[in-house]
Amino acid sequence: MSTPIPQPPGVPLLGNIFDVDPSNTWWSLKTLAEKYGEIFQIGVLGHKIVFIASAALAEEICDEKRFRKYVGGPIVEIRYSVHDSLFTAFDHEESWGIHHRILAPLLTPEAVASHFHEISSCTDELIAQWKSLGAKNTITPLSDLNRLNLESTTLTMFGKKLNGLSGPEHPMIQAMEDATSEAMRRPNRPKLLNLLIYGGKFKKATKTMRAYAADLVSHRAANPTDRHDILWALQNATDPDTGKALTAEQVIDEIVTMPIGTSTAPCALAACIHFLVQNPDVVARARAEVDAVVGNGPWTKEHVPQLEYIGGIVLETLRLSFAAPGFNIEPIPREGDQSPVLLAGGKYQVAHNQPLIIVLAGVNRDPAVFEEPLAFKPERMVGEAFEALPKGVKKWFGNGKRECIGKHWAWEFLVTVTAKIVSEIDLEAVDPGYVLKQDGWFNVRPAGFKVKVNPRTT
Repeated sequence: MSTPIPQPPGVPLLGNIFDVDPSNTWWSLKTLAEKYGEIFQIGVLGHKIVFIASAALAEEICDEKRFRKYVGGPIVEIRYSVHDSLFTAFDHEESWGIHHRILAPLLTPEAVASHFHEISSCTDELIAQWKSLGAKNTITPLSDLNRLNLESTTLTMFGKKLNGLSGPEHPMIQAMEDATSEAMRRPNRPKLLNLLIYGGKFKKATKTMRAYAADLVSHRAANPTDRHDILWALQNATDPDTGKALTAEQVIDEIVTMPIGTSTAPCALAACIHFLVQNPDVVARARAEVDAVVGNGPWTKEHVPQLEYIGGIVLETLRLSFAAPGFNIEPIPREGDQSPVLLAGGKYQVAHNQPLIIVLAGVNRDPAVFEEPLAFKPERMVGEAFEALPKGVKKWFGNGKRECIGKHWAWEFLVTVTAKIVSEIDLEAVDPGYVLKQDGWFNVRPAGFKVKVNPRTT
């Protein structure tokens, strides 16, 4: 006999609607994972959702012979903005394979490394800006890092310098916030309310995001180049399997999708700064590595894979920040078979068509895997210690064929920015008693976190 899946007590008709804060869904799920453990479920307005919060169960449902990505809820809602793009395509849609085969060659480790100098120069620009602020400065890291991320994404993938690290914030940043927040909230509202009250906000955000993309297409037309970047592939490459190319609308879809995808990176970096402020011994060790690897010479792309401890900092940040907070899975349909799907060797069972959501706040801090799971210890993410960890706790970029196509870009960006900040900036918390609290939509980020930034003195 299977074990009942734990569920918070609800209220009649509405179920567990009060157990999840619609303005901070992932923090609520983190709290429930801490209370109920490896698996739990909630019911809202007659709909049941099952959540996975342990490494072992996460690894099990990431088996692509039994499970696949579930496109539902907020992911379906954001299709209003990006249609059947890489992130939002249903499993049966041909577009995913076509787009993936066209873009994947431009996002290999080698292809991404060719843009190192652009990521590095954008980062240098931000660091120079920080150094010029004076000793009594206060910044919100997330705000500046959001700008850096959009600047780097736009330059490396689409070949345009926005010059947006200072001055008014580029409207794309707020539009992504508005669109993803609406996509998260809409499934829990009556459709009529979404249409009459909230539809205008979603439409405005979508219009702004697609205008950003259209501007990049116009910029390329007005400034021809021989660079073979993401925009070149979107406009010129054909799928090697079908011979098909992207339509003009699909080009816009994927341009919008890319910065939405990379927007997780500044959330992770902001959390990383918080962890570094709390752990000066980690900063000292990281600086020693950067000084030994880079020295006084210019930074090059060859330095990135040599910065092993910095890489450990990035991975430990991804573990503890769960900046990309989770992803959706469903059982692969079995023709003529609607029997329950068994988990953990039959300990639990779920319906044959039950959506499952992996909550990385639980998985990544599973005490069955990590000693002191809440401690920031980059050394456990380096070398043999990292290799020994189970696959279930390495899902920060998603899973399988639907894993983030930009994971190598994200790695190049995260390691480069972290290394340069550690090497050149002294960080000090504005509030030494700050305790990490996160909010967010398709990503989560530190809320209310501020620091002082000054040129390195030691």
